Amino acid sequence: MWETGKTSQTATEMRRYNLAVLEINETRWTQDGQQRLNTGEMPLYSGHEEDNAPHTQGVALMLSKVARSALVRWESHGSRIIKASFKTKKEGILMNIIQCYAPTNDGNDDIKDQFYERLQSIIEKCPKNDLTILMRDLNAKVGIDNTRYEDIMGRHGLGKRNENGERFANLCAFNKLLKKNWTTEQTAIQRFNTAFLRDTDKHNEFKIALNNRFQALQDLLKEEETTMEDNWKGTKEALTLTCQWVPGPKTHHHKEWISIEKLDKIKERKNKKAVINNSRTRAEKVQAQAEYIEANKQVKMSIRVDKKKYVEELATTVEQDAREGNMKHLYDTTKKLAGKYSKPERTVKDKEGKPITEIQ
Repeated sequence: MWETGKTSQTATEMRRYNLAVLEINETRWTQDGQQRLNTGEMPLYSGHEEDNAPHTQGVALMLSKVARSALVRWESHGSRIIKASFKTKKEGILMNIIQCYAPTNDGNDDIKDQFYERLQSIIEKCPKNDLTILMRDLNAKVGIDNTRYEDIMGRHGLGKRNENGERFANLCAFNKLLKKNWTTEQTAIQRFNTAFLRDTDKHNEFKIALNNRFQALQDLLKEEETTMEDNWKGTKEALTLTCQWVPGPKTHHHKEWISIEKLDKIKERKNKKAVINNSRTRAEKVQAQAEYIEANKQVKMSIRVDKKKYVEELATTVEQDAREGNMKHLYDTTKKLAGKYSKPERTVKDKEGKPITEIQ
């Protein structure tokens, strides 16, 4: 996210998959704050709290327009944890999303202790009636053995539990969180790519923990659907289909300084990434990774060149307008040169230095 054009690319992928909330790790942004993009998305981010901190770690939640309108409050908790609360259809019940990035299994024990203590304190503050979702990279492997953890996980995991997996399992058991990935059985091809069984990175994929108290409500909610709800669904469907047919979907234009050629290179890089995931042998994977690294390098370099060229052309236009006295065009070009992005919004703090997270 710290690289030029990365935020725009991430927002594009978010719209492509029609996501309401996208969690992001390794943003490499410092401090905390929020931004509003031209396309409507709003990233909430949390990084190192110290001044002049290195651009490492960092977590973020990128919200769509719909999620942004449902946002009640959000909290930053350093470079590894961020929390956001959203309104739900059930009055009085909020959905709390806690996005975290745990230390690796071979990390310092003191750092891991501090992380899990901080995470526990955040979970404890979530009201019991709320829906709490703990998501993303815990760097943990819980394995297939669910002895003593039958209430929170099934036996459909992978491999053996490591130290981080033990910490995560204890956290879920203490807070009655359900490891959603391991409650239902999947085929081998759904759980993992069999060509990567020896790849430890594939074992450390993210996990989603969901409050198991809401499982019992799923069937009940279906039974309680009223005629008013049915009417609303029919109205919504009619409006949606009409809007899709008449005005059509809103198109999002890419940044002016990103050329069509560079967009093709970004697409080519994405295809090379897919080749890595689909490689069947170690040799194929090594070759595919080398090609992806080179393609990624070319994309980053070309985007920086494009932006520099674009800014230089605007500066030349401004100078020409100033000489010719074309004030309207000068104003428009200067505004475009300055950019539409406002300064990142930092969290407001009270007299005691505590951040005010409630949205008034």
